[in-house]
Amino acid sequence: MSSHTAVIVTTRNSAATLEACLSSVQRQTVPVTSIVVDNFSTDDTPAIARRHTTNFLQAGPERSRQRNLGAAMAGAAWLLFVDSDMILAPSTVAECLQQGQAGFRAVIVPEVSEGQGFWAACKALERACYVGDDTIEAARFIEATLFTELGGFDEELTGEEDWDLTARIRARGLPVGRSRTPLIHDEGRLRLGETMRTKFYYGRTMARYLRKHPRTARGQARLFRPAFFRNRRLLRAQPLRTVGMFAMKSGELGAAALGTVIGMWADRRR
Repeated sequence: MSSHTAVIVTTRNSAATLEACLSSVQRQTVPVTSIVVDNFSTDDTPAIARRHTTNFLQAGPERSRQRNLGAAMAGAAWLLFVDSDMILAPSTVAECLQQGQAGFRAVIVPEVSEGQGFWAACKALERACYVGDDTIEAARFIEATLFTELGGFDEELTGEEDWDLTARIRARGLPVGRSRTPLIHDEGRLRLGETMRTKFYYGRTMARYLRKHPRTARGQARLFRPAFFRNRRLLRAQPLRTVGMFAMKSGELGAAALGTVIGMWADRRR
């Protein structure tokens, strides 16, 4: 099989992080094609994207649709879906291709968080607990043929589309591989209100995800996840950040629950 890989980056007012993201795509140790699908940004995102790639288009209304459009224009054997605030290791695509050569048609790229301030440190601690957790981490690197067979991302979901796609891959009995080197999720100066607003927004389609994958979704929506118990030594070593992490998670879950209720009400009115 060809190793031609397209890295698809979705953006919306992403000027603060996009330069670092696309530069990391260009530093891959194997050739890749970069594609940026922008949701009509009003900042410098389009200009930054065009400096790095000629494969630029604008579309909405949400990330799942943007990703599907990017995949449709890719013409590659493999697809890597990246958010605009992520920074790849130079070996990311090469490691994923090694997993593909080993027989995996989809691959998880582990994530670690970096940022400034207390809440970013709490988020970094949380994400460190999830490394190696198949219930939380989702596949980002996928064989293009498999992606087409699955119908791409569910465009009725925003925020849960990665989990949904991975669940559908596993429902086919297909194992999911894992690369070694994590990518960096740039949290910037994370604010509690900001992350709660994001979870509220994602919560608006959570009921649809719950209907599709009820058992999986219930496990993912827990405050006290098994990953925290497995990493209890890490949490005990950072007590203040652990307290902050659980406070942040409580706020996020509350915001997501409110978003879910509002989303269910909106769905009934459709």
